[in-house]
Order: sequence, then structure tokens, then C-alpha cells
Amino acid sequence: MWVCGTVWRVRTPARQWRRLLPASGCHGPAASSYSASAETARVRALVYGHHGDPAKVVELKNLDRAAVGGSDVRVKMLAAPINPSDINMIQGNYGLLPELPAVGGNEGVAQVVAVGSNVTRLKPGDWVIPANAGLGTWRTEAVFSEDALIQVPSDIPLQSAATLGVNPCTAYRMLMDFEQLQPGDSVIQNASNSGVGQAVIQIAAALGLRTINVVRDRPDIQKLSDRLKSLGAEHVITEEELRRPEMKNFFKAWRNHGNLWGDGQAARHSLCEPSMSFLCLQSLLIFKDLKLRGFWLSQWKKDHSPDQFKELILTLCDLIRRGQLTAPACSQVPLQDYQSALEASMKPFVSSKQILTM
Repeated sequence: MWVCGTVWRVRTPARQWRRLLPASGCHGPAASSYSASAETARVRALVYGHHGDPAKVVELKNLDRAAVGGSDVRVKMLAAPINPSDINMIQGNYGLLPELPAVGGNEGVAQVVAVGSNVTRLKPGDWVIPANAGLGTWRTEAVFSEDALIQVPSDIPLQSAATLGVNPCTAYRMLMDFEQLQPGDSVIQNASNSGVGQAVIQIAAALGLRTINVVRDRPDIQKLSDRLKSLGAEHVITEEELRRPEMKNFFKAWRNHGNLWGDGQAARHSLCEPSMSFLCLQSLLIFKDLKLRGFWLSQWKKDHSPDQFKELILTLCDLIRRGQLTAPACSQVPLQDYQSALEASMKPFVSSKQILTM
């Protein structure tokens, strides 16, 4: 198998986002509907009013604190990462785009502070993560419906909880849903130092699978290679090494069929650049019975029940507890220092995920 990045663009109807967008001092239907029931307290949030360069369009603003309805849950955000999908969404080139103005961030972990009278599954003190993209996690507090949240155990590391709902879920489903892999089988992936890539390495190792991990060459390539191998990577090779003629012998032991699949949240680079030319891809499709598939976690959630997603989250939590799945390399940054975090997340050769702490 080969993992790579692709984007599938599907615009969500604006009405699905209105319930999720608190906005005081912002303009538009979403802003007015939310602030109508606002209390006097303020919430700090990273808001963007139009699409563009995240470092330029995102602003730290004070928003009204919403009242808690009967089916609502008030949470205080603990930590929220900056993912490539967050960057793409702010730029306006992701498959889901909220109505503007919007609070940034699709992932994170929060602690329940208060619940409405009709809430039955959650209580103050519980840790929760978003059930779907679009909640806007880059803020200090929020009020969400109970159905918009999934409880996670509070005995796992904070960074693991904050980065649980996107990359590890994508990695697990891509390993499980396309081929019936058996212990000893091999998986090859590019962008192996990404959040998804690091999760693939660890989950594959837990399943007894071998991984061949392709990365771009860089000044600290040996350091990166050592870190990926410490996660369970069997082989780490650069794109330049992959193009060498002698690599044909390296792959001779491979079986003659498989899947080429890509996730839809980190496509900064084309499928065909630079390590896989179109002619190479065409040859694999024809002569190796390769199947080309795309994968997008948001679409998987639409095709499966909320209980199935909860089951996936609990499966990953078990791996975390057993020490078989850790958070990607992270740099924790206070919310007010978001500018530096956004800029760092967009630099080339970045292997450390920026996590905003509240």
C-alpha cells in the first residue's frame, strides 16, 4: 500500500454551520444568531472574516459567552492543534468551508464546565473532543450541543487527546478499510513525518505490519529517520533515494497488487510530484494491478454512524494506554502567540505540530 495526500472538495450547506459559529464583534447571520443569547462574560477566539493567508486573516478577538440551553454543553478548551486541513480551510481551498466569520480549528480537547438540563451523556469534568469538523476549537471557551461532542478518557496524555480525532483516525481507517492486511505485510507511505504518517507507523507496528516510509530530504534527515524508526518504522528513505535504479531490487520482494490511497486533509503537494511521475503511476496501475482510491475522514463519518466513530476513538485510546500510539512531535504555543504558531506550521520540512494551549 502507498499513502499520499489528495483533496476532495465538497461544500457543506451554510445552515449546517450556523449553530457552530459564535461571533461577537463579527458580522453576518451566524454572528447575530449566536450573540442574541450571549452573557456578559467574554471568550477569546481566533477568528477569520475572509479567506487568505492564515497569518494575515486570523485575528484574536473577544467574543460573547453564550448561554447554555437544555441540550447544550459549555466547555473550556484545553489544547487544539494546527492541522494542514485548518490551514486549507482558512485559505478557502478545503472540502468543507464554514460560513464566515468563523472560528478556526477543527480539532482539540476540552473539559466540560456546565451542562444543560437535557444533557445525559456528559457531566462537568469530562474530557471531550469534536464529533465533526467545523466547531472552531481555537478559543478559550465554547457552548456546543451534546451531540457535537464525544467523551474521551481523561487518563490519556493531553497532547494525545488534542490530536486524536483527525490523524490517528485517518491512519487507522486507511490501514483497515482497503486491503485485508496480515502481520508481515508491507505498507509504503510518503509524507511519513506528517501527523498521519507518524500514526500510520505506530498503528501498523501494533498490527504487526512493516512500513517503508518516504520523506523529503532535509538537513536533519538522520535525526528524522531515527525518530521515525523509534516509532516503529522499518525503513525510512528519501524521495531522492526512491528514484535511484537500485531501488528496483529493494522492491522485488513485493507482491504484485495493492492499493494506492490518499487522505484528504494534507495535500500541499501533488500526488505526482516529485517521487511518482504520471508514467510511473500508469505503469503501476496497469502492470501491478494497483487500485487508486481516495480517503477523506469527513466522508467516512457521513457513511458511518456516530457510534462507529466513537468505537474508533475508543480503539485508538486503548492503543494510547498500551503505549502503542503517541501524539506526533508537538510544540505547545499559548493562544496569544498564534501568529508564530501559524507561521511555523506553514514552513517547509516541519515535523513538529503546533498545538495552541488555552
